[in-house]
Amino acid sequence: MAKTKAGSWRSRVVSLLTDFGQEGPYPSAMKGVILQICPQAQIVDVSHLIPPFNVRYGAFILAQSAPFFPQGTVHLAVVDPGVGTERRPIVIQTRRFLFVGPDNGLLSIAAERDGVAYAWEIRNPRYMLDRPSMTFHGRDIFAPVAAHLANGLPPEKLGPRLDSFQRLAVSQPHLEGNEVSGEVLLVDHFGNLVTNIEASMLQERIRLGETLAVYMGPSVTQARLLRTYGEAEPGQALVLAGSSGLLEVAVNRGSAAELFKASAGTPIRLKLLL
Repeated sequence: MAKTKAGSWRSRVVSLLTDFGQEGPYPSAMKGVILQICPQAQIVDVSHLIPPFNVRYGAFILAQSAPFFPQGTVHLAVVDPGVGTERRPIVIQTRRFLFVGPDNGLLSIAAERDGVAYAWEIRNPRYMLDRPSMTFHGRDIFAPVAAHLANGLPPEKLGPRLDSFQRLAVSQPHLEGNEVSGEVLLVDHFGNLVTNIEASMLQERIRLGETLAVYMGPSVTQARLLRTYGEAEPGQALVLAGSSGLLEVAVNRGSAAELFKASAGTPIRLKLLL
């Protein structure tokens, strides 16, 4: 691995996250571009099933997966409803990684969690494909840039340094006594509701096995704080600390999203029943 002037170590690993789906040619075209420029690249698919245009969902999936990659990984993410408009293509260098994608907030949560060092706007046509398409920057701009970075290109060669970039607004949970309020960040594949509430916020107030009132919209349901899904009866609601360290509301072998009619952004309030 090579060390850049900004002080990060580089590897040949390129992670890839998009909302392009599995069946079309788009992810494969991006991989082909990367491999032409960096034949030694190790491309890892994070997901191509991000809901179309859902920048927020993509940002949280990226933030949950990125920390587990080797130092120096180039994280390439494209959920880009503003492709071809004035939104900027950017690179963000953090303490351990490089993030490549559109400047629409998609990269911001993962980058900030790792510690932002520098950011650049991608302008240098030398590191893009010839005559980039207005509708496929993933293939024509972001993929070649990620490949050049994996080859050791100093990111400052891509364009001017940025003083700021778009950040997603994420509300902070509020804790008062034995009650905490927050919101649903995302609904996962199983219908579990991942909240913005850190499990550590409640560890001194609520013990495992205790019962909580779960308020979402007009509904309220009782659920116990448990260690894992299987500790609840099938069809029973529960609250647990997920693998990300965030509280989740789940239904064992069922969908909490369906039970509570909840989606990303739905307010949630948890109250210990004394």
